[in-house]
Amino acid sequence: MSDLKNKTQHLDPHLKALEVEKLVAKTGNIYESLAIISKRSRQVAVDMKKELNEKLEEFAVHTETIEEVQENKEQIEISKVYEKLPNPAIIAMHEFMENELHVRYKEEAPSEED
Repeated sequence: MSDLKNKTQHLDPHLKALEVEKLVAKTGNIYESLAIISKRSRQVAVDMKKELNEKLEEFAVHTETIEEVQENKEQIEISKVYEKLPNPAIIAMHEFMENELHVRYKEEAPSEED
């Protein structure tokens, strides 16, 4: 996944009301739309956590004892940037509404009646 931080910094991190009809129009079913957004939201959260951990690891200072905890200004600044990013659900909703998501469905097994 591309750099989530750069991709989502322009998004407003605050929740906004959204017409239910717009969600239904995308799939024809509100529950299906919410399931897609929910799954994508989980993916974004995992990607954000992985990306943040990778960036923090670049500046990590490894010590031999647990008592030696040091504040690292670079790590603090990186963490602050990620804290200001929109919630993964907001990002997923934006992607869904902007038709940036590609949905694949599992093939249903033929029933015994067929």
